[in-house]
Amino acid sequence: MAPRPYYSERGDRIESKAPVEVSRYRGFTRANHWVTAFCLIALALSGLALFDPALYFLTGLFGGGQTTRWIHPIIGVALFLSFALMFIQLWRLNMPKPEDTTWVANIGDVVKGNEENLPELGKYNAGQKFVFWGMSGLIIVLIVSGVMIWEQMFPGIVSIPMRRVAVLVHALAAVAIILVFIMHVYAAIWTRGTLRAMTRGTVTGGWAWRHHRKWLREIASRDTKGPAE
Repeated sequence: MAPRPYYSERGDRIESKAPVEVSRYRGFTRANHWVTAFCLIALALSGLALFDPALYFLTGLFGGGQTTRWIHPIIGVALFLSFALMFIQLWRLNMPKPEDTTWVANIGDVVKGNEENLPELGKYNAGQKFVFWGMSGLIIVLIVSGVMIWEQMFPGIVSIPMRRVAVLVHALAAVAIILVFIMHVYAAIWTRGTLRAMTRGTVTGGWAWRHHRKWLREIASRDTKGPAE
């Protein structure tokens, strides 16, 4: 039995060699990602609408205040389930690796784009791992605190003082996850070629060599197929 890949998934492969294109995400993973992103955006908008009267106009996106109040926790459950599927697929390659420490220590070169001063990386860098684990922890906090304040479905599950604490925790976690999401989107746009991975499922060989060289090396070392037909 072949050893389990350390820096890649078994489904990652070189799709073509002229030009070089590398498969990074399969169709199911990409669909799962976009469902999760849609749920998070919908939660942010509906949550902000309920958070402050100045943002109440956002309830118009969901059919009014009553509908927004009803649908917000439903979308929250959908987000939790969708992200759980993504977590199962991605957690292993998001575990810390020795090179992550060097990458963080040279964060200035990351911002400047000085790739020559950075270590070779697997499928994800330390910044991507931070987003992944940050999202994981915050979604757990949001679902737990959300259930505690979901009076319509879980009346009396906690005391009133505990519910007040849960409301505060829920709001703080929501602000934090919105900031992490903004950082994730900015990084995806800033690093040219990254969005392609979640739209087409592939990246160019040059992109893979520049940003995730250990990942590409591992794929190339086990790949014996010719150009995709």
